[in-house]
Amino acid sequence: MVENPKRIVEAGYDRIAGRFAEWQREITGSSRLRRVEELLELLPPDPVVLELGSGAAVRSTRLLAERGRLTGVDISREQVRRARERVPEATFIHGDVAELELEDASFDAVLALYVFNHLPRADLRALVPRVATWLRAGGLFLATYGVSDSHEEVEPDWLGVPMFFSSLGREESLALLRSSGLDVLEAEVETIEEPEGEAHFLWILARK
Repeated sequence: MVENPKRIVEAGYDRIAGRFAEWQREITGSSRLRRVEELLELLPPDPVVLELGSGAAVRSTRLLAERGRLTGVDISREQVRRARERVPEATFIHGDVAELELEDASFDAVLALYVFNHLPRADLRALVPRVATWLRAGGLFLATYGVSDSHEEVEPDWLGVPMFFSSLGREESLALLRSSGLDVLEAEVETIEEPEGEAHFLWILARK
């Protein structure tokens, strides 16, 4: 068991905020923006949206704020500071997504893009059912999951800092969504090119 995984993630993203932004810009092959645009087309006008792990507000986050009422949550204080500066019309909260207390049926959509791979597996297993309760009837959940076998580990030097990574694996991730009362509409593995090489993520679109 990894000690203090959330502290590792928080401290790491605080320290590498600028470096991480540069690294993100070098990624190719991601369908992130397209998928967010497609999600917005499925939502009612001026949707109420929650983004877990909203980071420093990249283009997809800014699009959510332009088209709806966005609340973003991130564990990194520095990432939240940058997001607030970049997208002042949205609400950004510094906090642990696994400890959020939100009203039931309060969001048209919840997004979690490239954040679940930083959550301890026990937290993820508890969080997904709560996401389902936050969604309104017919609400949509767009998320990325790791596709490797179930694991938890700390990479000692990721962009210059230790970083915690985890995964439930594809089948457990899908089973967790379904047992939480979500209907999986799409499940597609995507390969992207990060500066260090290929990375694989499972894209999920689910409806309550």
